[in-house]
Amino acid sequence: MTDDHRAKFQRGLALFDLDGTLIAWDTQVLLCDHVLKREAWRRAYLLFFAAFLPVAGILGAEGMKRVFLSYLWRVDRRQLEGWVGELVAGFFPARCYPEMLDRLKRHQDAGHLTVLASASPEFYVSEVGRVLGFDLALGTEVEMGESMPLLPELVNHKGDEKVRRLSEILGTPPDGIWPDSHGYSDSSADLPMLACCGRNTLVNPSPRLTATGEQQGWEIVRPGKPWQGKSGHWVEMLRRSTGF
Repeated sequence: MTDDHRAKFQRGLALFDLDGTLIAWDTQVLLCDHVLKREAWRRAYLLFFAAFLPVAGILGAEGMKRVFLSYLWRVDRRQLEGWVGELVAGFFPARCYPEMLDRLKRHQDAGHLTVLASASPEFYVSEVGRVLGFDLALGTEVEMGESMPLLPELVNHKGDEKVRRLSEILGTPPDGIWPDSHGYSDSSADLPMLACCGRNTLVNPSPRLTATGEQQGWEIVRPGKPWQGKSGHWVEMLRRSTGF
């Protein structure tokens, strides 16, 4: 951390998840949609991805994320940076939950250290963080050279991995909790991170996560989503992941 970051950390800490927390969409499918609309031949990745679905349980979330990124095979680094810039400019902050942007601004105005901690690829999470004014932006680090390999190496920035990486930067939480800290998430996968925060806010949590939040006395907010119900969500996911 810089000296400025350390000074902010002394005043307070705000940890924000990205997908489902600041914005309703899974940003991984937003980028996929953006790319496929520009190079339609990349829809061939769907056949490759579908071939791995029967073994998804064996590969796990990390393995399937590597397979999903096959739609970016051989994309030049500079081209990818251009597409990322276009996507972020179109969705951030315009398509974020206004209520959550207000929460972020309050922390920024109070001089707290604001950290975007996402499981999405860091090659665009960092740009989202820059546009929204976060002090730090962390995501899944994806290995690539001058172009994207078919199955890029990565370590999924999720669950305990978020806490491990945050602890490397912020230091191990004293007594298990970072002082004057506030966590924001929509996902049960972030429970390890939330356990390290003194206060927490859940965004559109599932019934199971809602029960956990109520038991812990956490705040629960439910901003409106741009679709209706689970069926509307899956239609949106399918539309975006195929570029149609």
